[in-house]
Amino acid sequence: MSTIILAIESSCDETSAAIIKDGKILNNIIATQSVHENYGGVVPELASRAHQQNIVPVITNALRNANIHKSALSAVAFTQGPGLLGALLVGSSFAKAMALALGIPLITVNHMQAHILAHFIDDPKPRFPFLCLTVSGGHTQIVLVEDFLKMQVIGEAKDDAVGEAFDKTAKLLGLPYPGGPLIDKYAHDGNPNAFDFPETEMSGLDYSFSGIKTAILYFLREQEKNNDHFIEENLNDLCASIQATLIKMLLQKLKKAAKETGIKEIAIAGGVSANTGLRNALQIEAKKRNWNIYIPKFEYCTDNAAMIAMTAHFKFLAGEFSDQRTSPNPRMSL
Repeated sequence: MSTIILAIESSCDETSAAIIKDGKILNNIIATQSVHENYGGVVPELASRAHQQNIVPVITNALRNANIHKSALSAVAFTQGPGLLGALLVGSSFAKAMALALGIPLITVNHMQAHILAHFIDDPKPRFPFLCLTVSGGHTQIVLVEDFLKMQVIGEAKDDAVGEAFDKTAKLLGLPYPGGPLIDKYAHDGNPNAFDFPETEMSGLDYSFSGIKTAILYFLREQEKNNDHFIEENLNDLCASIQATLIKMLLQKLKKAAKETGIKEIAIAGGVSANTGLRNALQIEAKKRNWNIYIPKFEYCTDNAAMIAMTAHFKFLAGEFSDQRTSPNPRMSL
């Protein structure tokens, strides 16, 4: 008998549903929210309302697209955390109600664990143990992955995540939200060595990205005293230099982690793993250090239900189910 799981992702500003059958992803339906562009960032209350509007049509579309009737489902999975509490509540409430009504198991999924396990959706798949640099708007972590459900954070950002650093520096440059992808876009035509920005050094394998934002702020203020059009005239070079600095900081710790552990299986995951500069830099390092690298498809980098479904598949096989007393955990750790 086949195992069919419906997975729901609603941790931030994307409502997503996916169907997985015997470990194979059948679809990955995503409804994005454009309303936040007007505010320069995600507004939690607006995100929650949009999830309420989107969740029924998104799940209906996922079931219909996969030609699966709800009565054929083996379990319902949802993102328990981390994320925005109101957004998580929408997904968890729907999942709990559906599992209860159908009399099938409920599976909770850690959003960050799911980003890592997105690598098992398609080939090639990493071999255990491997290191995963998980980079997003809310997290920057180096994770030692020993098995599907056995992971350990060995390094992380102690203040701002690198995705936040990208978005906030983009805002300083006058770019609209989300600014991270725009920095990547303009960096293609810029000189990464045009401007020198200081790197923050942390002990061990930990990161700090708050200092570089402050340094860029003061740098831009100083330059604009003499030239009101400095940013406009140097936008490509600024983006390239900022991106190169952030990527260098990321890879320095990753290289250190690989050396300390002796692991050559290296993966990246999370929204920032869609950054082409990071992807290219990782490929260069891989050739130098004889790494086997794993980079997810763009559609599995940002928040999506396919990665929730894949994680739920492994938890189903392990018999890790939850009950109706479970609740969202916005500060959930790996």
